[in-house]
Amino acid sequence: MLGYAFDRQKPRGDYIVDFFCNELMLAIEIDGDTHNYTGEEDQRRQANLEKLGIKFLSFTDGDVKGNVEGVVAIIEDWVKNHTLPTPSPLPRGDF
Repeated sequence: MLGYAFDRQKPRGDYIVDFFCNELMLAIEIDGDTHNYTGEEDQRRQANLEKLGIKFLSFTDGDVKGNVEGVVAIIEDWVKNHTLPTPSPLPRGDF
């Protein structure tokens, strides 16, 4: 996505995140009906991963199934707002 690779089911610390981009240190979590973590446990898990420098975007299974284009747009907006633009190369001879 936008030139960044996301790995699926990536181990991080003592946990596994749904999708992870190492270069951005971004985890994307999709919480469905079978989500293993709830309430305080989920907050503790995220806090422990954030101590490793990992940032999170979370979506529900319903978000993904009902509006995947919107989910992709949110992720792309996050990436654009949290990365530096690539500078345009200078034309040769123009210093």
